Amino acid sequence: MDQFTALKAGTAQIIPEEEFKKKLTSGKKLRIKLGADPTAPDLHLGHAVALSKLRQFQDLGHEVIFLIGDFTARIGDPSGRSKTRPPLTDEQIMANTQTYFAQVSKILDPAKTVVRYNSEWSDKLSARDFVALCSKTTLARLIEREDFANRMAAHQPIGFHELLYPLLQGYDSVALEADVELGGTDQTFNLLMGRFLQEQWGQDPQAVMTLPLLEGLDGVQKMSKSYGNAIGLAEPADQAYGKLMSLSDDLMWRYYEVLLHATEQDIKKMKESIAMQGVNPMDLKKKMAHQVIARFWSPQEAQQAQEMFEELFQKKDYSHAQEVSCEPFLGKEAWIVDILKFLKAVESTSDARRLIEAGAVALDDKKVTDFKMQLALEPGMLIKVGKHRFYKVE
Repeated sequence: MDQFTALKAGTAQIIPEEEFKKKLTSGKKLRIKLGADPTAPDLHLGHAVALSKLRQFQDLGHEVIFLIGDFTARIGDPSGRSKTRPPLTDEQIMANTQTYFAQVSKILDPAKTVVRYNSEWSDKLSARDFVALCSKTTLARLIEREDFANRMAAHQPIGFHELLYPLLQGYDSVALEADVELGGTDQTFNLLMGRFLQEQWGQDPQAVMTLPLLEGLDGVQKMSKSYGNAIGLAEPADQAYGKLMSLSDDLMWRYYEVLLHATEQDIKKMKESIAMQGVNPMDLKKKMAHQVIARFWSPQEAQQAQEMFEELFQKKDYSHAQEVSCEPFLGKEAWIVDILKFLKAVESTSDARRLIEAGAVALDDKKVTDFKMQLALEPGMLIKVGKHRFYKVE
């Protein structure tokens, strides 16, 4: 299979395709850029879609640059947002940044990965430089973005700093002289801004490769820590496996497609095996979860996670539940939400409320129905969150 065919597989769009082909056949070692803002301490499987494609470029001998947006994180990418992000402190950004390299090393070859920070050049921009950058485009062009247009139509505010985000991300491509930039489909406007600004600076403009967005556990919004629907790459493999098993049967096919690159024909055959041969969808879901964990964690962890799942959820052997030390709550009454946050079973109070109201939280097999519930934990107590997360109190 030639480079172009291999690299195009699993992408949403390549802009412009013919120009990308020329870059590949030029004989030049291309500079491939992927940026991520450290807005949360953990990368997740949604990031793994682009990281896997980046690894493909790496294996083909191209120079891979993983760009940490420690400067742009101060703004927050408005892509797909219906409201302004709350600003992060420098301390939050630094703490989140420190975890990124270890996590991307699960997918990329660390010895062949160049890690850069956009504060390297953005912090050095003078007021004169900033005005010059802003002069390269117009307000009319910036508000063409679908999310900005939607917010304006809904009379929702747009911070002036948010309008600057595409320019700053685009300027990263100028600073790095990128040949190709990767991103999710929601990043298309920003990626094309990079291409446009490179032309303004007299550079050969980058090709843009967009990748499909992975829906989170809710099956509605894209995977995001801020939406509480993510599977973090730093999570223990057994927890990640359990979350994958909690996906709806319909969403399972999306994970096969986006994370495991199953073809339409592959998925058609699996669906036929359910309808025609009586294959249990859970068996196919277990296969998907095993393959995802094997790919992004390790084959050994995948096997252990599957065995633990089978013992815990199919054979009801609770001795395999995740044991957690809950010393601050032993014998002392506390709000159930604080306990769930301590266990890292929920991302937020609203996440806890949603789960409790859905009857998805149980103590010793008894559902929690009161969001305001106060209780004192005791050793040996079992806490179930969602379909496939069990915690055993030590």
